[in-house]
Amino acid sequence: MSPKFYIGTAGWKYTDWIGSFYPQKESASFDWLKYYSQHFNCVEVNSTFYTYLSDRVINSWTRKTANLEDFTFTLKLHQDFTHKRSYTKENINAVNFILSLLYKSGRLGGLLVQFPQSFRFDENSSKYISRLKELFGIYNIFIEVRHGSFHTKEALDFFKSANLNCITIDQPQIGYAVGFKPIVTNKNLYFRLHGRNKEDWFKGFDKIGEAKQTEEERNARYNYLYTPGELQEIVEEIIKVLENIEKVFVITNNHPKGNAIANAFQLIYMLEKRKIEIPSTTLTKYPQLESISEGNFETDLFGNKI
Repeated sequence: MSPKFYIGTAGWKYTDWIGSFYPQKESASFDWLKYYSQHFNCVEVNSTFYTYLSDRVINSWTRKTANLEDFTFTLKLHQDFTHKRSYTKENINAVNFILSLLYKSGRLGGLLVQFPQSFRFDENSSKYISRLKELFGIYNIFIEVRHGSFHTKEALDFFKSANLNCITIDQPQIGYAVGFKPIVTNKNLYFRLHGRNKEDWFKGFDKIGEAKQTEEERNARYNYLYTPGELQEIVEEIIKVLENIEKVFVITNNHPKGNAIANAFQLIYMLEKRKIEIPSTTLTKYPQLESISEGNFETDLFGNKI
């Protein structure tokens, strides 16, 4: 049996997607998440890396996607646990609270635990990851590491024994960075495509999580559009490891200018082998998507297809 694909983007509310995905003109009742969820069945929430969300926010998400059969959220763990590695009991409770709300509504794909480039595999790091599993292990946990020391048999055995998913990422190949090599440790797979903007990759890295980090610094490294050939290479690697896999999450994080949207549409076509409905706003900016679109259509000011 073929696995279930969950394909979407990292985040959904970007002003620079207006005109390339979202309608140029919006009514007062226009809702970004409702519009996004018409086209994708998964989204990765990055705001939870910076703040602890309230039940009001989570409940609004589940309400807006209530009529969708399989729309799923994956949440990024707060930086207190991954970059600062200093957290309180209140922090733990805050994370578990919002995870439980999504889980009970059937909308939780899992928890994304993203460590910085400096985080290396050794006895201390494996113990720390195991501790996080004790805290949040009732849910699917996807671990993102970016240092090559995690691409060893010892590290792979650790992830398998702990029943943890090690995320496969695509990023510029610099120094000890990990390459795009699918890692299978249980019946779920998670892929994150960050782009290959090597020139700007380390811009603002020393300020991640700080208020003084500008939006330009935060986004510059992800300003990249994958070519069809690059995506085909990625898809071929994914297809190789699908045997006995139940769920596959593929997230495009190259969000500046709407590039993540275009590449996500292409990945749906390539992995699910079906044409898709693509908004006219996106087709205007990315005419190369015409061949995979079911048809050009317009939206009204509410974001509804007309």
